[in-house]
Amino acid sequence: MILEVADIRIQTGRQAEFAQAVHHGVQTVIARSKGFLGYEVHQGIESPERYLLMLRWETLEDHTVGFRGSPAYAEWRTIVSGFFAQPPAVEHFTIAATRPGS
Repeated sequence: MILEVADIRIQTGRQAEFAQAVHHGVQTVIARSKGFLGYEVHQGIESPERYLLMLRWETLEDHTVGFRGSPAYAEWRTIVSGFFAQPPAVEHFTIAATRPGS
């Protein structure tokens, strides 16, 4: 399993609109992608214009080649990019350790 983490800064005062758009985009566009396993969206407390979008993929290539190389990527960007205050920072992670029962 690969965890994609997108650190997103949005325009001030557009939190409610962005939250709705990101959920709609994931559920209607990204969820159709091969290897997509699930997602979480976290909003900053100290910085309410900051979001962490965490997407789980079966493989790195499911995200970087399959999704990003598909027309769905342009569709996703159309839904969310109008909210960005700056380009998101995106990184990928693997599980280094886990705790039993988590």
